[in-house]
Amino acid sequence: MDRIPDHPTAPESPQASVSSGPGCTQYPPDLGIARHLSPEELSRSLDAALAGWNGKQDLWIFAYGSLIWNPGVPMEESLHARVFGYHRGLYLWSRVNRGTPEHPGLVLALDRGGSCAGVALRLSAATARAHLESLWHREMAMGSYRPAWLHCALADGRTTPALAFVMRRDVKSYAGRLPDNIVRKVFDQAQGRYGTTHDYVARTVKALREAGMPDPALEAVLHRCGAPTGQR
Repeated sequence: MDRIPDHPTAPESPQASVSSGPGCTQYPPDLGIARHLSPEELSRSLDAALAGWNGKQDLWIFAYGSLIWNPGVPMEESLHARVFGYHRGLYLWSRVNRGTPEHPGLVLALDRGGSCAGVALRLSAATARAHLESLWHREMAMGSYRPAWLHCALADGRTTPALAFVMRRDVKSYAGRLPDNIVRKVFDQAQGRYGTTHDYVARTVKALREAGMPDPALEAVLHRCGAPTGQR
């Protein structure tokens, strides 16, 4: 027979809601006040990223999200490629491009673990710095990414260092893996100056599939969470 406890057992407390960061369980999240990097800070960030580049060789960028279908920079060559040690996911809250401070959207970022298929873009050494400045204003405006040189395996068998935007885990805009109910709310409610999170994900899924390198995990998120309200 089970022993009767000496004192009544208290009921389990419901899990507390998490307002931001990995494991966020409420939407919209509490991300605090947004801060954009100054032009001087952006310039210093770019200088630091290019410190090991001699300025004479063409430079490669690894595209894994919108840069695949909207690179915004002229390129000498583009090839299917893969990086190892990082994978693609909706890990970054977006308060401008795909959402607002009141209803943040989500965009893709590289986070630790696994591997990621994408497109390597080769920029001419002669104009790379100027084009990277415009790319820095687009991708690094809030300093949520860490520019990193990753070992990139090109589809033609070559390997090369490629500059990529990796998620910083020490910023409040790091979303981590989110439950489906939060992603559904983002798809339903978030829209920024470049459109909705749903459109961003759908276009990336389409571009990856058309390039012959579909991302099953991202397609699954779109399938589970992307249907209009009332059709799920």
